[in-house]
Formats: sequence, C-alpha cells, structure tokens
Amino acid sequence: MTGWLAAALSIFALVVVLAAIHVPFGDYMARVYSSTHHSRLERVTYRVVGVDPDADQRWPVYLRSVLIFSVLSVVALYAMLRLAPMLPLANGKDAMLPMQSLNTAISFVTNTNWQSYSGESLGYLVQMAGLAVQNFWSAAVGMAVVVALIRGLARTNTDRLGNFWVDLVRGVYRILLPIAFVFAVVLMVFGVIQNFSDTTVATLGGGEQLLPGGPVASQEAIKDLGTNGGGFFNANSAHPFENPTPLTNLIEILLLLAIPFSLPRTFGRMVGQVRQGFAILATMTILWAISVSLTVAAENAHAGVALQAAGAATEGKELRFGVPMSAVFGASTTLTSTGSVNSMHDSYTPFGGGMLIFNMGLGEVAPGGVGSGLYGMLVLAIVTVFISGLMVGRTPEYLGKKLGARQIKLASLYILVTPTLALVGTGIAMATEAGRSSMLNSGPHGLSEVLYAFTSASNNNGSAFAGLSANTDFYNIGLAVAMFLGRFLPIIFVLALAGSLASQAKVPETDGTLPTHRPQFVGLLAVVTVVLAGLVYLPALALGPIAEGLS
Repeated sequence: MTGWLAAALSIFALVVVLAAIHVPFGDYMARVYSSTHHSRLERVTYRVVGVDPDADQRWPVYLRSVLIFSVLSVVALYAMLRLAPMLPLANGKDAMLPMQSLNTAISFVTNTNWQSYSGESLGYLVQMAGLAVQNFWSAAVGMAVVVALIRGLARTNTDRLGNFWVDLVRGVYRILLPIAFVFAVVLMVFGVIQNFSDTTVATLGGGEQLLPGGPVASQEAIKDLGTNGGGFFNANSAHPFENPTPLTNLIEILLLLAIPFSLPRTFGRMVGQVRQGFAILATMTILWAISVSLTVAAENAHAGVALQAAGAATEGKELRFGVPMSAVFGASTTLTSTGSVNSMHDSYTPFGGGMLIFNMGLGEVAPGGVGSGLYGMLVLAIVTVFISGLMVGRTPEYLGKKLGARQIKLASLYILVTPTLALVGTGIAMATEAGRSSMLNSGPHGLSEVLYAFTSASNNNGSAFAGLSANTDFYNIGLAVAMFLGRFLPIIFVLALAGSLASQAKVPETDGTLPTHRPQFVGLLAVVTVVLAGLVYLPALALGPIAEGLS
C-alpha cells in the first residue's frame, strides 16, 4: 500500500507541476518564436552559417533547409562514429561498424535514438559532441516545423512561413540549452554521475569490477527534455548512474512531458486564440491519462502464480521505482516519442506491452514528441473538422481557414505514413528468414517484438522490447529506412499543408462554423485520434499482444 500511495502522490505532484508551468512556459516559447530581436550570439551563428536571419522563407525553401541540415547532420555523425578511435576522449573504444553507424546516425538525427549498440561502447567525445549535440538539434527541428505550421494557420495571403535557421537556433539557444543545463545540475545533485573516468569497485565476492563512467547528467537532461531517449548506458534510465532514485525518476518523467504539454499554450498564443490551445491540451491530457491508467492496471493485474506471489508484474522493473511509476514512465515515453525507458518493455504483461505499442501507433500525439506531437495533433484536428463538416454538409473551416481537397489529401498522407511503414516493415520481417532469425521468442510474443521495433522506428520513438536482436544488417538497414521516412515524409506533408493554409485569406465565423474550443470538439478529436491513428494497428495487435494475453 505504501508503494501505491507514493506512486499516487508522485503522479499528483507531476500533474501539479505540469499545470503550473503550462502558461508561463508556453507563453515564453511563443515570445521566443515571435520575437524580431536577434541576440549577439545568434547573429554570430547566422554569420558563420551564412544565412540572412531576416529573410522570410516560402514553404519549399523552409523544407529544403530542414532536409539539407538533417542530411548533413547524418553525414557528420556517421563520420564521427566511423572515426571514433582517432578522436580525443575515445576511451579505448572501437569504431562502430558501417551499417550500425548508418542506423545510429539516422536514429539520432531523426529524434528516434534507437540503439542497436551498448551505450558503454562509445567514447566520451562521440557521446557529447555527436549524440548529445544531435539531441539538441533534432528536437529543435521538430519545434521549428510545428512553429511553421502554426504560422500557416495564423498568417493570411502569404507564401512565407518564417526562417528555419532562426527557428532552429532560437529553439536551441533560448529554450533547450538553458533548461537542459539547469536540470543537468539538478540531476547531478541527486546522484546522476558527470565525470570522465571509470571506477573500480570491490565486489562482495572479493574481486574487482570496472564501472564505466562518463558525462551522463548532461546527456540525460537533454535526452528527456528533447524527447530523444538514447541512453548513455545500455540499461538506459534503469541504470542507477542515469536514474538513481524515485525522485530523479519523477524529474525525468517531468522533463519528457514539459515541452509537449506546454506547446499547446504556445499555439494558442501565436494564433491569437488561447482557448484553441486549451482544447488541444485537453485532448492530449485525456488520452495520456487513459493510457497511463490502462498500462498501470495491466501491470497490476498479475494473473498467474508467479506474479501473484510477487504482488504485481515485477519482472524487468527496478524495485526502487516500483511497478506503478515504471508503468507511468513506460506509457509517457511511448506517448512522447522519447524512447527513454526505466524498465524492460519486453517483460511487460501482454496487455501492458500491447498498450505501449498502441501508444506509439497513435502517432505519439498525447502529448507527443517535442514539436512533432503538436503538429500531429493539429493535423488530426483538421481531419476532425473535415469529418464534422461532412456530417452537416458544410465546407469545413479551422481557425478561419477553409479545408479543401488539397489540405485533406496532405493530412491523409501524413496519417498514413507511419502505419504503412510500421506494418509493411513488420510484414517483410516476418516473411523473411533474416527478420525471423533475430526473434528471441516465437509465436505472438515474437510478433510483438518485431511489431514494436518497426512501430518505434516509424514513429521516431526509439524504445524497444529488447527481446529482438536488432544488430543485424537486415534490421540496421530496415529500421534506418523506417526512421528516415517516418521523420521526413510527415514533415514534408506538414510544411506543404502550412504553405497552403498561409496562402488563404481568413473567412469570418458564421452560425454554421464548428466551434473547435468546446468540450464536444475535444471529445470528437479524441475519438478520431483513436480510430484513425490507433485502430489501424488492431489486426497486428490482435495477432500479437492480444492473442498472447488471451492465451
């Protein structure tokens, strides 16, 4: 009972803090992206890069900037991973193999942070200047894209969406870096390590064991704040050097939810209708609360002699966190495209593990990744308005913008990308010996391992069931393709949608305009999200975790 009381108090504290920061943090981010002032450091950065910070870009130019920056980032990170032994602070580590390097480079640039390697196998400089730097840049790219979409909804009769380079730099300099610095110090205070040395300790058996160290706190802060998820150690946030206490566990959950749950306020401020932001926030909150509740309930069901003896599904979970807060972490990380884990998802009950897969299948919009969650939810809001318009025989409008064939086609393509990649990838893996040979388990659970991997990669999540041996050429290449297309195809459709909306003039509200800030719309948006984004996976879930749970 004490453990459950502590978990309840922790969840209550988490909700209170998120509610307290929503308005000031959301307003601050709105000011960051609306300001016309450039700091001295920002101007120096623009001069080095060679861009005009006052140039407003058309959506194709904005998109090209995103793609060029991301491709160059992949190349730079790939080179760093291949040349790792020649770099300072290599710590005696070998270079990563070519296909694994490609997978890892794409993984961190796409904000996925899927790891088919042990975190301890990399040198300190690669961790800091390679992986941690991409944690900042990839998160800032997602935030820049959602800001461009918001401008598309707010602006009229223009083909301009802002300047990608300004949005990128401000996201890093004014938002991510300061907060990550503060919380890196906070995590250090509460026990997360930050050093450049390994430690030799005496074991209980009288021997010695080498415990790897490293600059962990600085990477831990941005991995959660930017909804990245790559662990410094193989055990990720279950490792005591990354997440030593229940308090640091709660701080890390707060970090991965802070920006996604505050961005709806930024949206409301930038479009000039705060209540629209609250409607989006309410939808995200409802879906998050339902998911957390179902995941915790599934892990507490503990059917079976062994689980009943333990009192809950404790396998694969750290006792210092307990079952409830492990489940809260698991649900939150799969709903935010973070991929950071404090427990072994492969050890979850069938229905608990199935819920985590379903979370990613939603498109991770509740509240979703940094930036990507909000633009995913706004696309679903546009589809919801369109469906409602069909019901009453009226041309649908959202925030004064008419939604015609072009807008709905782009929104539909956005929604179809990730399930197509996840399900096709899973099908190919199950149909080939190269895909099946890496499965630790056969039957429904083996299918769940593969389905989880491709769903995680396609939705840029990065967590894994870990029962799948993914460090093979088949999975390194297949998952790299899923990560790359799962990140950039949706961005293409979002920016094209933003451009088409910005070019319109606003139409006045009439008696037939659907109010998109009321509880009815919140409920309808939640239903559309579950039906359109989530139930696409139902046949695969039925063959995997549902079949296993019913057996």
